[in-house]
Amino acid sequence: MTRPRAELNPTIADDVPWSDTITAYDEAHFVVYLRLLDASAEGASDEEMARIVLGIDPRREPERARRALESHLRRARWMTETGYRHLLRD
Repeated sequence: MTRPRAELNPTIADDVPWSDTITAYDEAHFVVYLRLLDASAEGASDEEMARIVLGIDPRREPERARRALESHLRRARWMTETGYRHLLRD
């Protein structure tokens, strides 16, 4: 099965669509997830991650930035702990 390619600048949802399997949203956002995990590990602030990685201005849209960042980081961590197994099975 051929997987769609991850996009470099995909549209960012306010909340990641959640599923117990990898979704089309996940596939399009693999690069975003990796960038967030790297930024978090390097100690980037929430504001930096929202602005630079997600493209959301936390000063103009603080609630959206917070919600999107939390949602995407949670999903990125799920991918490293559980989701990757779905990739290995395929």
